[in-house]
Amino acid sequence: MLSLDRSLDRIVRELRDSGFRALIVGGAVRDALLGFDPQDFDIEVYGVTYDRLAQFLSSRGRVDVVGKSFGVVKFEGHDFSVPRRDSKIGAHHRDFLAVFDPSITPREAASRRDFTINALAFDPVTRELLDFFGGREDLENRVLRATSSAFSEDPLRVLRGMQFVCRFNLTVDPATADMSRAVAGEYSTIATERVAEEFMKWATQSPHPGLIAAYLKQTGWIHHFPEMERIEGVPQDPEWHPEGDVSVHTMHVLDAAAAIAVRDHCAGDDRAVLIFAALTHDFAKAETTELREKDGALRWTAYGHEAAAGPSARKFLERIAIKNSIIEQVVPLVENHLAHSHIGTEVSPRAVRRLAVRLAPASILQLVRLIEADASGRPPMPGGLPESAARIRDAAAAQAVAEKPQPPLILGRHVLPYFGGSPGKHIGEVTRAAYEAQADGAFSTEQEALAWLDEYFKK
Repeated sequence: MLSLDRSLDRIVRELRDSGFRALIVGGAVRDALLGFDPQDFDIEVYGVTYDRLAQFLSSRGRVDVVGKSFGVVKFEGHDFSVPRRDSKIGAHHRDFLAVFDPSITPREAASRRDFTINALAFDPVTRELLDFFGGREDLENRVLRATSSAFSEDPLRVLRGMQFVCRFNLTVDPATADMSRAVAGEYSTIATERVAEEFMKWATQSPHPGLIAAYLKQTGWIHHFPEMERIEGVPQDPEWHPEGDVSVHTMHVLDAAAAIAVRDHCAGDDRAVLIFAALTHDFAKAETTELREKDGALRWTAYGHEAAAGPSARKFLERIAIKNSIIEQVVPLVENHLAHSHIGTEVSPRAVRRLAVRLAPASILQLVRLIEADASGRPPMPGGLPESAARIRDAAAAQAVAEKPQPPLILGRHVLPYFGGSPGKHIGEVTRAAYEAQADGAFSTEQEALAWLDEYFKK
């Protein structure tokens, strides 16, 4: 089922010859059963103390013992650990006392893991799969089930479940959902960086990110993310949105965005920007949706939701501690996600250059992906990229602004001589005015820019 490289296989066999048992545990076993080819392995070694394990490995290569408090020795890119018992000693997520004991059995060690699909172990010497809690069957049935009642001791496990459901297309076992609801009040004990870590795994690794709302609702945790909760049940015009309310639409958009990310090879932060933009693009509809008379009939409208989406997205992403470089791209994307409906049938060079400036540090290329995901989130209506967005994409390519705005042709060094070399805020005022003129098409070469600057000061 799992194959180790020659050097790692030699290590685990030498451990066995020394009287210790090395098992591959956790995600690598789960992923192998799902048909993936894991490259990183967590190896738990039984019948050995931490110091003895570190000594054994250090005699065979370079080790890193920075994980000593967790019983982990890093060796050749893999984590070797000794089994431990965890006892909750406080109210916070990290308030656990870890006790390392060579006599702990593989079954006892597996029982402390969060979900049955992560409680699997594999003996690379005997080729035996150790499945004490039905993890393989749960994988086959696509069920997320807590390994034991100890699940409730760590509320972070609920957020881990969120990204597992969306990564592996799982449904939540009802008893596990009950335990999750029971610890919903402990959300505040989780460090914000751990919340961000689970959301980033969701955003960067999930083929089915649109399962998030159903999971959070079933576990009772959606109350901690009010922007997501408020769009539930918000109506939309059925002519344009036959799929249902704003939350239903958003989940379809998320799944479409994930498919686009795969197609366009978006990964890491680039993928996270698209997924978070898809999640947050209609948050402001909760405040802007009204029943208004339009075209001689009463229709649900959400005028102004595009501009209001930016602050809503920023508030949400900052609260879950997503890093600023991602937020600064998401905000202009959601604030301009209807640009294709405003820009007109003839996309002028000026309009597309100005759009590129408004979007920075995001790009028109990223916006086009978001627009396609938004248009594809309205089943049974056909998806795909709207023609108006395709025109923006083509015009941006022609103007060389698809990935970033034009660089400014007038810089401070050009302006400074006009003020006798005296620096100050007036320099910035002129360079900003020059960049506005450049975006409007007043000049496109450095020679034209310098001529414009002369005329600017003459006036």
